[in-house]
Order: sequence, then C-alpha cells, then structure tokens
Amino acid sequence: MIRRIDLRGAGEAVDYRSAVPRAGFDVEAATHQVRPILDAVRTRGLEAVLELTERFDGVRLDDIRVPAAATAAALEGLDPAVRSGLEESIRRLRTTCEADLTDDKVIEVAPGAVVTHRSVPVDRVGLYVPGGLAPLVSTVVMNVVPAQVAGVGSIALATPPTRESGLPDRSVLAACALLGVDEVYAVGGAQAVAMLAHGAGSCRPVDMVVGPGNLYVTAAKRLLRGVVGIDSEAGPSEIAILADDSADPAYVAADLLTEAEHGGTSASLLVTDSEVLADQVTAELDRQVAATRHSERVAEALSGEQSAIVLVDDVEQGLAVVNAYASEHLEIHTRDASVIAGRVRNAGAVFVGPWSPVAVGDYCAGSNHVLPTAGCACHSSGLGVGSFLKQVHVVDYTREALAEVADHVVALAEAEDLPGHGAGVTTRFATQPDQSAEEVAQRPSRIQG
Repeated sequence: MIRRIDLRGAGEAVDYRSAVPRAGFDVEAATHQVRPILDAVRTRGLEAVLELTERFDGVRLDDIRVPAAATAAALEGLDPAVRSGLEESIRRLRTTCEADLTDDKVIEVAPGAVVTHRSVPVDRVGLYVPGGLAPLVSTVVMNVVPAQVAGVGSIALATPPTRESGLPDRSVLAACALLGVDEVYAVGGAQAVAMLAHGAGSCRPVDMVVGPGNLYVTAAKRLLRGVVGIDSEAGPSEIAILADDSADPAYVAADLLTEAEHGGTSASLLVTDSEVLADQVTAELDRQVAATRHSERVAEALSGEQSAIVLVDDVEQGLAVVNAYASEHLEIHTRDASVIAGRVRNAGAVFVGPWSPVAVGDYCAGSNHVLPTAGCACHSSGLGVGSFLKQVHVVDYTREALAEVADHVVALAEAEDLPGHGAGVTTRFATQPDQSAEEVAQRPSRIQG
C-alpha cells in the first residue's frame, strides 16, 4: 500500500527536499481559472456571488448572510458532548493565545531618543472555514480565538452552504454562536475570498483573509494578496513521523491514517532507521485502513506518490530529512523524544512522544491547527495572535537627541543623493531670519507634531 524510499547510505549527497516528494498542488495553474471569478465578484458584487454559489455549490440563495436565528438554533440543538468538546478546545486555545500577548516595548536608543514598538490589531478580518469532505467545526475555533484575543474588532466568517438547507453545516454555525461570531456568510470557494476582499451585498471589505481551503481558495488568496493581507497558502494536509525501534507501530500507523483521512492528496510520511518498525507499521496500516470508515480515501492518500516510509541510517539522518521536509505536523517517536524535538527547526507543529498524537493538536491541545504546508514551515508559522497584529513603530525624539544624530542623517542622505532628507533635519536647527540666536535657543526642545 505505502511505498518505501531508501535513503540509507545517501549521506549529504542527496537533496532531501527533492528525495521526498509532495502531492501535486499547482496554485499558479489554478489562478487562471480563479481570476474570472474574482473579477466577477469585484465588478458585480452580490449578483455574481449568488450566481457562482448556484453554479459551484448547487444552491440557490436569496441572500448570503446567515440569519442570527439560524446560528442560535444550531447552538441550541448541538450535541452536548460536541458542545463540551468545543468549549474545552476554546478554553485551551484562548489560554495559549493570551500568553502570546505582550506589552508595548519602549526602547531608549540614546538619551531623549525613544522608539516604541506598538502591537495594533487588524481592524477587520475575514475568516474562511472549508466544507468539502468534512465540516471542519474545529477550524472555526482555530480561526476565531486568536483573532478575538488579538483584539480584532470586526470578524466576518465565510463557509460553504449545504444543498440540503442552503445554510452552512449546523455544527459550524453552532461554533460561531458559541464564540459570539454573528456575521456569517453561506459562501464558499474562491468567490468567498473575493467577497471578503472586495465586499458584496451586506459584507463589507476586510483587511485580511485567513483560513485553509482547497486549491481554488488558495489561488484566490494568492491573487488577492495586496488587496488584502493573507495568512499563508495552505496545501494538502501532511504529517511526518520520525521514529526509531522504540516506537509503537499501532500508534504510528494510527497517526499516519489520521492525516490520510483528510483526502486523497494528503501526505503521510514515516522516517525511521528501523526496518522492523517499517514492516510492522505497514502491517498495521493494512489492518487499520480496512477497519476505518473512510477507507477508500485513506487508502488513496497512503498509496499516493506523496506518502512513503523513508528508511535512514539513524535518527540523526532522520532528523535531517524531516527538517528538510518541513512538515505541517511532525511527530517524534524516539528515545529522548523531547531532546530530538528541541532540535527541530522546520515544522508547523511538533508532537512529542507517544501521548501527543496529531489528533489532539487538531482539536484540544491548545495549539493551532492552521499551519504552513508544502514545505513552507521553513519560513512561515502557524496561525496565532501575532497573525492578527501589526507592529507600529512610534518615534519620539527630543531636540537634543535629534541634534546628536543630525550629522549622521545628513551624511547618509548625501550618500544616497537625497539632500531633501538631510534638509528635513538641518532645517530644524537653522536660525530663522527674523529670529535671534537667543530666540532659537529658547524654542521648545521637543518637536511638536
């Protein structure tokens, strides 16, 4: 079912990033299909959104905004066990997000020369929650909580309608109600991203669009970057597991299956120095896949080119492989797992040891599951409070502090052939024709804005 890649003896001659392939996810090609959708929403607004929703989702809507009564009813009818799970997920994520908040930093770079780093939340954010193979109710929590903790004042959430009711999935609506999000739109796909970015109907334009989605959602975010801010370009779900012969093969197989359940393009990667473990995990996968509810799509993902068991000489080489792969999720099942985890440089989230499965991160770990994919973990982070905060530098100099640095400013301005920049400083110290030197000296030393 799952193929093997043997990197034993490869040493440093192999580029591990290319040795371990990923699923095809051609965002650039999809932009050609998506661009007309974005143009239609930009020019025709609500009319275009309604047409596109009927074309792609098979749902004819009178309006795109979900009535408040529908979200309230969804929460009222929510299974108590699901509600309890959501409440605990919210509590844990809110706890970690609140720990991320920091006070403004005031730095005195020289006497009288102060620069303050202020964290300012984005004014209005659009959150996307995909539908597809499964209603991702947990993604509502992962999107909304860090935005709320960051202090975002206006939140709009878009998620696809269902054909049965014309409304989004009831559990998704219930999560919105539980979190106090009352601006919800029954719109999915690229047209939802365009609606959030440009505005349509009752939806005002947002400043930023975040949240995972399919290839077309990702292509829309790429094309609209600059019109709005985005979090990242999310690709297919993926997990890498670094394991030695101390790992439990049933646990490892279960966690490879967890990611494969997202769909046929999901990637499941085991990197191990134990051929015995590789054999045991393969046998476990055969058993577990046959017993799981979504065995067809799980089998498709595990047998795809993007999934593999990678054999390495030792854990040290395995660590090099997973750092090069930069997986969305990375599990460590080795002796001294916490030590190995501390050496990981590239991963969206790291799960340490046998009792930290990726599934807990999807729901209730207190971490966020909106994470960089497709190798982007080598330069990007998962969604968090910082995603919704802008850094504003506030510069406050006294006259004396400006005088101290004036010559440096003039020299650098002249070096760049920008004399006006230098004059922006020197003019403040030039004696005005109608002022005596004593009057200049008596001017307030602080530059008033």
